[in-house]
Amino acid sequence: MTEWLTREEALARLNVRPQTLYAYVSRGRIGMRPDGADPRRSQYRADDIAALATRRARGRSPQAIAESAIAWGEPAITTAISKVLHGRLVYRAKDAVALAATATLEETAGLLWASGTPVSFASLTPSTVRESGTPTAFARLSALAAAGRPSLGRRPAMLQQDGASATSVLATSFGASPGAEPVHERLARGWSVEAAGADLIRRALVLMADHELNASAFAARVAASTGSPIAACLLAGLATLTGPRHGGAGAAVIALVEDAERMGPDEAVARWLAHDRPLPAFGHPLYPEGDPRAGALLPDLDIDDGLLRLRDAVLAATGMHPNVDFALAALTLNLRLPADAPFRLFALGRSVGWTAHAVEQVTSNRPIRPRARYDGPVGMG
Repeated sequence: MTEWLTREEALARLNVRPQTLYAYVSRGRIGMRPDGADPRRSQYRADDIAALATRRARGRSPQAIAESAIAWGEPAITTAISKVLHGRLVYRAKDAVALAATATLEETAGLLWASGTPVSFASLTPSTVRESGTPTAFARLSALAAAGRPSLGRRPAMLQQDGASATSVLATSFGASPGAEPVHERLARGWSVEAAGADLIRRALVLMADHELNASAFAARVAASTGSPIAACLLAGLATLTGPRHGGAGAAVIALVEDAERMGPDEAVARWLAHDRPLPAFGHPLYPEGDPRAGALLPDLDIDDGLLRLRDAVLAATGMHPNVDFALAALTLNLRLPADAPFRLFALGRSVGWTAHAVEQVTSNRPIRPRARYDGPVGMG
């Protein structure tokens, strides 16, 4: 829940005069609302004030502000799509975990896109692709991007249609069978999964739909700021997602499980830590008390014994809890999905968020062009 401060509390935290506080409000840098107990008074959003206080304490150097903002700092880009707030993931003011209890990915897209019409990822013609997986997804999305129209100057509804088409291409590339049913049902059919498993897939897709301004969302927005086709924005996001520090963590945790089975979980964890390797699928900087997305999936999974032993060993060694990458790996083993299913589920769900960020960036009509802080040789020779 958002915390709100009185005028006196806001002034004390910022150490500014009332005129300065009002200027921040008028520029949209601090949210304000009427006080429910006394409409003559106002309240001020605590998160905005904390971000401003941090910036003021650091100084006004543009370089210092930019460098801190690009690595787990306060948001550098304004967005209304999603937010991690007090350990909860929120999609446009709706709790993502609560939404995942019943919503489909299509319904989640309608929410994140602020779409006025129902969203469909239908694929009504049989795919000519015989194999599915990440290489297929890259190839088909690349072809769609190459043939796409630039995004600048087009209405959001048209851009959303492009995003739906790109997501449909990803779905069939990742193994969804043709049809007009919700995409989780088509994935389950393509992967020979029964109804209970299909519902778990649905929930995972919704939970992966967006996650603030992460690396892949930022890449999609950079592409959108140049006017690239929406499919190209999704391609930028997909390329960024492949890294082991992002969407590739699901594969890394499987490797860690294999190490744990071969040498024992305590020894495997000790070796990973001794080599200064971050433990994949455990802990998250935004969720110090535990990833709620993992909490929404794991209770309904029959978790593999190897994963359970690994979870206990990591908790004993580091105190870190499983995050959503662990949950996707557990889901993959539980339902006997393709080995790269964690990445497929991550990418397909996140394509909805990439589209939302791309459309928001295009409609903002603002370029993204950071400056570099050069620290190389200065001689001109």
